[in-house]
Amino acid sequence: MIQRRNIQLVVVILGFIATQVESLRFDLQSGLTKCIAEDIKSHAMTVGKYHIVNPNEGYPLPDTHKVTVRVTSTYGNTYHQGDNVVEGHFAFEAAEAGDYMTCFFAADHKPPVTVTLDFDWKTGVAAKDWTSVAKKGSVEVMEFELKKMLENVKAIHDEMFFLREREAEMQELNRSTNSKMAWMTGLSIFLCLGVAGLQLWHLKTFFEKKKLI
Repeated sequence: MIQRRNIQLVVVILGFIATQVESLRFDLQSGLTKCIAEDIKSHAMTVGKYHIVNPNEGYPLPDTHKVTVRVTSTYGNTYHQGDNVVEGHFAFEAAEAGDYMTCFFAADHKPPVTVTLDFDWKTGVAAKDWTSVAKKGSVEVMEFELKKMLENVKAIHDEMFFLREREAEMQELNRSTNSKMAWMTGLSIFLCLGVAGLQLWHLKTFFEKKKLI
């Protein structure tokens, strides 16, 4: 059924370091699916929370305002699923690097309804609950700031190491491609010379038979 429905995809692109994704508020038509994707590195921590905005403040949320939520990895593994919920949250450590997708589906209703959702998604350093780490009276402000700086430095180091690995892979690919191209070029030249030689031999034989030379 879902394959027949229109799917809207919102891609969230991270910067050099995994940063906090600001709160997203979007509308979801009943019978449709909206997906939000984020590129997450392996072993990175990620947390998210969502809830449906009550269209009539001060009154109970309508029964039609429920969604089905699913968080999957780039390989199709499910990390969170909520069926017919009005709110929820998830937290996990990414076992594999790649695009992780959170999809919201609103059941079809007659007449159609529009559901408004608030969605927060944090990953990497931003996903760590620093508020609980820096308990009042137990950690000095300076020590707390140093811990945050240390985590940022670690994130930069991991990103640089990842980029260095990618660069080494690209260099190896370039060397392999150049080697194959050189081999193919030599083979092409050899074949061309061989064909030219055969043509000359054939012409010489033909002219000798005709006693033209």
